[in-house]
Amino acid sequence: MNDVRPQAVVIGASAGALEALTIILPALPADFPVPIMLVVHIPGDKRSVLAELFQAKCRIRVVEGEDKEPLAGGTAYVAPPNYHLLVEAHKTLSLSSDEPVMFSRPSIDVLFESAADAFGSALVGIVLTGANHDGARGLRAICDAGGRAVVQDPATAFAAAMPEGAIARCPDARVLPLDAIAAYLQKVVCA
Repeated sequence: MNDVRPQAVVIGASAGALEALTIILPALPADFPVPIMLVVHIPGDKRSVLAELFQAKCRIRVVEGEDKEPLAGGTAYVAPPNYHLLVEAHKTLSLSSDEPVMFSRPSIDVLFESAADAFGSALVGIVLTGANHDGARGLRAICDAGGRAVVQDPATAFAAAMPEGAIARCPDARVLPLDAIAAYLQKVVCA
């Protein structure tokens, strides 16, 4: 049982991400005390409007992550198109144009693994809806570092493959319906 207060949250989503994140992010309070880093699979040749879209709906600040940006509580950092988003040991963001992982750049696994290295047991990793298995290996890294693993109940997912892959890799993950994830985050982070 992890009783370490989380210092950061990472979330990965793909097909159905917009709908899923629209349920989670707007439910978080403006004073949510830790940073959230998000990877959503989007085409690399398109400009992302995710940060602007969610900023209009959320009480927390939502921005596109920038290289060398220090992490701050109450802020969600969205991976920019065609870049991997990583967390450095000194709790700043890093962008990388390394090869795609599981055909994806940004990759959920890359973010989760780097965040597990930076935050260890003080990290919450969340895998949401998606049509591939990106995120499963990264969630395993979070579990191995002593962090908390949360997976959207595949029955509530637009695409069940990603949550199913994460559960197979992390059978002890907390499996929650989409509408219970924000409440869980507030309970473990704000309590």
